[in-house]
Amino acid sequence: MSFVAIATLDELTDDVPLACEVPETGSGRQDDGELEVAIVRHQGELYAIENECSHAKVPLSEGDVIDCAIECYLHGSTFDLRTGRAMNLPATQPVRVFPVRIEGDDILIDPDNPLIFEDN
Repeated sequence: MSFVAIATLDELTDDVPLACEVPETGSGRQDDGELEVAIVRHQGELYAIENECSHAKVPLSEGDVIDCAIECYLHGSTFDLRTGRAMNLPATQPVRVFPVRIEGDDILIDPDNPLIFEDN
């Protein structure tokens, strides 16, 4: 695993997604593009979810967090923060979620090893 620092704990507010660009040292990119994740602290847990709705390519970090899900503000699709699963239409495809850990005050993710869930 190749964890990279993307934010610090003091940048977070509970249930307010924080958009973070992943440094180039992390390769978890699709089509050689940049990777951006939304970091969310919800009910004391940290989550890292790809910051792009699978339906309309809208930043998920601009949506609301409710009941361990993040909502795309444009069309209302919600994604499970733990699995990335699309929970309602119009989105039908999941988004990637990434392992998160804390070292001191730094938030690190592993962009090279997105978490895989059976129902994704």
